[in-house]
Order: sequence, then C-alpha cells, then structure tokens
Amino acid sequence: MASTSVASKLTAKVVSAAMPKSPMIHSSGNLYQILSSLPKDGVGARVTQARWEKKGIQDSYWEITRVRLKAEGNHGKAWGKLVWKGKPVNEHTTRIRQGLKYLWKDVTNAPNASVVKPAAPPAPTA
Repeated sequence: MASTSVASKLTAKVVSAAMPKSPMIHSSGNLYQILSSLPKDGVGARVTQARWEKKGIQDSYWEITRVRLKAEGNHGKAWGKLVWKGKPVNEHTTRIRQGLKYLWKDVTNAPNASVVKPAAPPAPTA
C-alpha cells in the first residue's frame, strides 16, 4: 500500500514538472496583472477601474495601445486612449497613470460591460 502512494506522488511530481505553467488569469488586479494575462499583453483590450463601476460611472474605459511590462507582469507602463462616459477624451495616446493603485478589470468582451455600444441604424422611413 505504501509503495502505491509513493508511486502516485512521484508520478504527480513528474507530470506537474513536465506540464508548462499556464499564465494566471486575473479577473481583477492591478493594471499590469490584468494586461499580462491577456493575449498580446493586452494591446487592443479595454480595461476599466473597478471603482468606476461602483461609483455608477458607465461607458468609461481605457483602450490599450502600447504596453511595457516588467517584474513578471506585476509592474510596467501602459498607454492608451481614454473614453469617458462614451466620449473620447483625446485622440492621441496617453500614458495610463495609477496602474498599481486601483483594481482594474478587463471589459473587452464583457456582455454587460460599461463600454460604448454602437448606435442602432436609423429605421427606414416610408
């Protein structure tokens, strides 16, 4: 009986050592943790601060255009375009400040995310 448990422990160690480590998926965390868990380090993604949703601020997010990660994705720099309450703030890319200070969420593909939804085309008039 003891040999079976030793064999199973050895097998588990060998299998876990052979398996590649999967990136940690964060539902919320600092900005750089969220971006590092996304494809292409989050370039093209839409992220929002979790506190904006708590304050009732809708249709506000950063669209990520450039990322430079450090320290295994826990620190870095990120740039993007801010959309605030459905309206773009600037046309040019801006560095995103306070990436470590607040909790952030990826809202790129969220079904009921606080992002701008395209307007429906006008109904044809007859």
